[in-house]
Amino acid sequence: MRLRLTPRDTTIIDLLVQAGNALVTGADLLEAVIMSGPEDRADRLVKVRDAEHASDDIVHATMRKLNSTFVTPFDREDIYALASALDDVMDNMEAAADMVVLANPSRLPDGVETQLSVLREQAAITAAALPGLHTMKGLEEYWVEINRLENDADEVYRDMLAELFSGAYEPLELLKVREVIDALEDAADAFELVSHHVETIAVKES
Repeated sequence: MRLRLTPRDTTIIDLLVQAGNALVTGADLLEAVIMSGPEDRADRLVKVRDAEHASDDIVHATMRKLNSTFVTPFDREDIYALASALDDVMDNMEAAADMVVLANPSRLPDGVETQLSVLREQAAITAAALPGLHTMKGLEEYWVEINRLENDADEVYRDMLAELFSGAYEPLELLKVREVIDALEDAADAFELVSHHVETIAVKES
């Protein structure tokens, strides 16, 4: 363990924790958009956008604090990378909500429900893990579980692609559905990137 001669200001970690908590809200709101009927999606999309703006505010506050703090809790480049990755997750979830409203597919494959369930699990696990940055304890279980969930997301994504190209969808509907499931897959991948940055920090600090 590194020895530190100066006290750490943990405000940055607290802000990263807030950003993680915002992802739980974002995942819930994304599910609400996609699982609702087409007539309700646009209204629910507004809430997703509001959540994304609130998340942006947290990330911007993190960057301001990073730029004004002389002694940071861990390496500056790692804080920046983690904050940016958390922001990317929310952006990807907003993009998925946007896409389902814009493309307005007539039906979505059952695997979309699984994708949404995975995203909600990833969000909950991430939010629960980030306070561990204060002590660097118990984080390995987090990134192992995120990796497992991302593998689950990959598997259901591949199954849906096979369904799409089986002839069950008209060409235009195929394109619409493909845009939605691609956006959800991107969000799952983004959660894994967050876990990679947490792992990098934990390894450096151990």
